[in-house]
Amino acid sequence: MPIAIPAGVTVTIAENNHVTVKGPKGTLERALPLEMTIKQEGDDIVVSRPNDLKKNKSLHGLTRTLIHNMVVGVTEGYEKVLEVNGVGYRAAKQGNKLVLSLGYSHPVEMVDPEGITSVLDGQNIIKVQGIDKEKVGQYAAEIRSKRKPEPYKGKGIKYSTEVIRRKVGKTGKK
Repeated sequence: MPIAIPAGVTVTIAENNHVTVKGPKGTLERALPLEMTIKQEGDDIVVSRPNDLKKNKSLHGLTRTLIHNMVVGVTEGYEKVLEVNGVGYRAAKQGNKLVLSLGYSHPVEMVDPEGITSVLDGQNIIKVQGIDKEKVGQYAAEIRSKRKPEPYKGKGIKYSTEVIRRKVGKTGKK
């Protein structure tokens, strides 16, 4: 399946399958598997595999998806939305630091990685934005890991799309 290149995006394929994608939001580089052949045909990029071995089939899909994610990243960017739930749980921003109050004896401070920004919407919604899908997802997962949601009261940090399976607590003596 060819990858369409939108206007304003340039894709450079160097030797050893080193792909560079430049767009309005920035530049992404990645070294891709050497087994695949990546060609630019007009406004499309075509990835082809040498044979139908199982390894090459899976690498083919991976390579195509990685290039597609790079193109989408430099045009639209990626965003993950996290929600902080719980009494006294809140998030604050100090420069490029994200300060989380999560019921610990100390505030948890996290520095935004290079190329990634975290934006607060109120005190309990964190938006992680960037052009690299992998880095956005990793940073969002690191923020969530500071206090995962628990199943009894639902306190913790969860993704906005995540559904927490709730449990019934203890029942009193009769």
